[in-house]
Amino acid sequence: MIHGVVITIDGPAGTGKSSVASMLATRLGLDMLDTGAMYRALTLWALSHGVSSQDAEAVDRVTHACVVDFDFTVNPPRVMLDGRDVSTAIRSQAVTDHVSYVAAHRAVRERLVQAQRRIAAAHPWLVTEGRDQGSVVFPHAPVRIYLDARPEVRARRRCEQLVAQGERVDESEILASIIRRDALDAGRATGPLRCPEGAKVVDTSDMTQEQVVERLESIVRAMVGHTLGQRHARGTVPCA
Repeated sequence: MIHGVVITIDGPAGTGKSSVASMLATRLGLDMLDTGAMYRALTLWALSHGVSSQDAEAVDRVTHACVVDFDFTVNPPRVMLDGRDVSTAIRSQAVTDHVSYVAAHRAVRERLVQAQRRIAAAHPWLVTEGRDQGSVVFPHAPVRIYLDARPEVRARRRCEQLVAQGERVDESEILASIIRRDALDAGRATGPLRCPEGAKVVDTSDMTQEQVVERLESIVRAMVGHTLGQRHARGTVPCA
């Protein structure tokens, strides 16, 4: 009996993971989990309670009881924080500047890793993206992908995203922030950013979003296309 397929997509900030993971999931008829949004939601909560993102004990204390969940009835899923839709609020530059510190705290990370595994148990046909999905959370996933791109390309993409949200940006500051965040993500003791063993590496620097999605779809279908085909042949309705 087929119990599901988990496809992991990891990589640094600005490689387009969230967007392409959502598009890929739609094409394949799977659910999509944005794990970075979970850390962003906890960061938003900590900042709104006046807690320093670098104070591990305080962050764990104020975020321990809040609930991060997703509304999977829409595509992409809405990010819910204690029942409130924070999908837009978590993308602010303020949250971006602090999320790597929050994500580095062992207690927070261990709690969210377990939450991500529970979500996958409830949604076993899943595309999940983040920093440690293929290396820590789902190391035995049948398809593990690592997206990368040059820092200056990622900075430009981030600027475009922020401008679209109505924020003023300085591209040089964004680039410096990305380089700093890369170092923090790669250097943390728990769940560091790294390319999972056996992962398919895709450099998106010179690719359009559509080209990236097509490349990822070809990888997935080559590796687990038969399993996906069996699922749909049995009458399973693809997620919306």
